[in-house]
Amino acid sequence: MSNYANPEVLVDTQWVADHLNDPNVRLVEVDVNSQAYDSCHIPGAICWDIYRDMLKADNSVVDKASLETLLSRSGIGNNTMVVVYGNRNAAAAMAFWFLKVYDHDILYLMNGGRKKWIDEGRPMTTEVPAFAPTTYATQAPDWSIRAQRDFVQESIGKADRVIIDVRNSKEYGGEMFWPARPPQEGERAGHIPGAVHIPFEMVLNEDGTFKSIEELQALYGSKGVTADKHAIAYCTVGGRSCNTWFVLKYLLGYPNVREYVDSWYEWGRLPDVPIEK
Repeated sequence: MSNYANPEVLVDTQWVADHLNDPNVRLVEVDVNSQAYDSCHIPGAICWDIYRDMLKADNSVVDKASLETLLSRSGIGNNTMVVVYGNRNAAAAMAFWFLKVYDHDILYLMNGGRKKWIDEGRPMTTEVPAFAPTTYATQAPDWSIRAQRDFVQESIGKADRVIIDVRNSKEYGGEMFWPARPPQEGERAGHIPGAVHIPFEMVLNEDGTFKSIEELQALYGSKGVTADKHAIAYCTVGGRSCNTWFVLKYLLGYPNVREYVDSWYEWGRLPDVPIEK
């Protein structure tokens, strides 16, 4: 991990195993629901569901007060070391992004996520931990790492910007909506014009860890996603694309990377924006 631009944002499974009983560390399993967590999870880990804890009913991002409530009931203080992980670390990267927006800097992602932990035969439990609530005060949000609709639209066709669609090939091609369903009333399928297609899983090894910096540079460079451009990542509701945002910003060290967290859930419902298939 030492060759990455910012290797300090990652911890490995052994580090987590060594800190299972550290009261200053809070493990958070993040997913689109709690099914995997309920079946078993790393001892001491709590669960965040992105649809319950990070997104509102209309899939827009939660506000400052809601995030403070989430952190407080999770037993997380301003000086708590937070380690997020999950299935292929897509939703976990979304939690990482949210916490960075609100300037929680003592923050790490477990390389390899849930898969690597289980494959290594490390301990799992069904016991749900209870932590005393804290009083958490977030900082003013830093929205410079977020791309909103107008910024995305004005980026189409600009040589110094690149839009990255990280969904699967059928979503990108306009054949389906995630998760595997046809468009409903008011929805349009396809992709943002000019968006390059790099499914988020392509950054991962078989064991769920991130590929080497050389492999990542080759992957993104072959699609024209280079450090001299302003990169914008999107998916459906922001989970998978936050994984790409994390890779570009922290592992490759690109200076200008934004997450279009509203993603296709917003774009595909707007009647006046361009769409390609």
